[in-house]
Amino acid sequence: MRDTRRRIPRTDVLLRDRRLADAAQRLGPGVVKSAVRQAQERARGGGIAPEDVVDTAVALLSGGVGGLRPVINATGVVLHTNLGRASLSAAARQAVQEAAGPTDVELDLRTGVRAKRGRSALAALRERVPSAAAAHVVNNGAAALVLVATALAADKDIVISRGEMVEIGDGFRLPDLLVSTGARLREVGTTNRTTVADYAAAIGPDTAFVLKVHPSNFRVTGFTRAAAVADLATLGPPVVVDIGSGLLAPHPLLPEEPDARTQLGAGASLVTASGDKLLGGPQCGLLLGREELVRTVSRHPLARALRVDKLTLAALEATLTGPETPTAAALAADPAELLQRAEQLAALLAADGIDVRAVESDATVGGGGAPGVTLPSAALSLPELYATALRTGPVPVVGRLEAGRCLLDLRAVPPEDDERLAEAVRRAAER
Repeated sequence: MRDTRRRIPRTDVLLRDRRLADAAQRLGPGVVKSAVRQAQERARGGGIAPEDVVDTAVALLSGGVGGLRPVINATGVVLHTNLGRASLSAAARQAVQEAAGPTDVELDLRTGVRAKRGRSALAALRERVPSAAAAHVVNNGAAALVLVATALAADKDIVISRGEMVEIGDGFRLPDLLVSTGARLREVGTTNRTTVADYAAAIGPDTAFVLKVHPSNFRVTGFTRAAAVADLATLGPPVVVDIGSGLLAPHPLLPEEPDARTQLGAGASLVTASGDKLLGGPQCGLLLGREELVRTVSRHPLARALRVDKLTLAALEATLTGPETPTAAALAADPAELLQRAEQLAALLAADGIDVRAVESDATVGGGGAPGVTLPSAALSLPELYATALRTGPVPVVGRLEAGRCLLDLRAVPPEDDERLAEAVRRAAER
């Protein structure tokens, strides 16, 4: 038998393909040649057929110039940190594209003089949270809290419960971040119980503020007690609340998840949050609250180093003012409709001879939001070997392994991606 590798097309032949030639004009010849070589290597390794080399190269270029590749999130985790958390809405994506060129980000076109950076995005944020007198945006949620601590608590005390000194991911711990700003931490209470009296006993002339941190990626149950923001607000110092997940208002599916509007209404002086979690926007850190505190924080020299670019501002504003985000749609998805989609896809794929069935499954919010909340969902169940083939296919699909099967959960997969998902499964079956 002849070695099938001999059928792999030469590079010069592939580059004459119209699709690759057009891509070279858009992305540059070096990027296209790299994709061609990757596709050829997959064929040499037996991962794809020689006849699929050009299609694979075209698929590899679908992500554009950069090294990041678009994937289908079938993990059942709506806000998957390793997959970039929230998917931007169509409105936000369009806003980013429009903001990619010269914009009036710091210019008043009417007067021709310099204007406040991000003014329309900040106005949209205040409109969504009317209880906030002022707002500011930095490059992520941790940066928001670090900036507050640096501007308000350098060489001063931050009073915080021992049960809220959390690790936020990738080995970063909140106490380390706060201490790095020059602040001193006054730990009060115990891991499971902290009272208002504990905070009151620790407050002194060097207290900069009281900090409440939502333990967003774990739950403490049983014999527990925590002080309410309304009670802490009576103690004197400002109360800063880090809600983490970026929920701006109460959500019916997430009754235990703190939101900015409620915390400010209860007496919080400042609220910090992430923009790329439950808000469904780009990565950024939100600061909302009292005008004089936001002004002090936003004018600190560190604020310049932590500011966001015009693309983030554009995406944030479109998220706040535009239609339903993919995150909101995934949270609100009807389990019965998800199961119906799974059954339809399973029937189509089974007709192609693929070992697949529709099953009920459990999804989660993820991204450090709503720990312990389960979202009823539905999935395609495939043999475990499909997991690797799907991840490494022309259109990468990331699922999860459960009980020896590869599950492709539909909770975070928009219906318009169903056909792409089915085609990815068919290609994985051929491998």
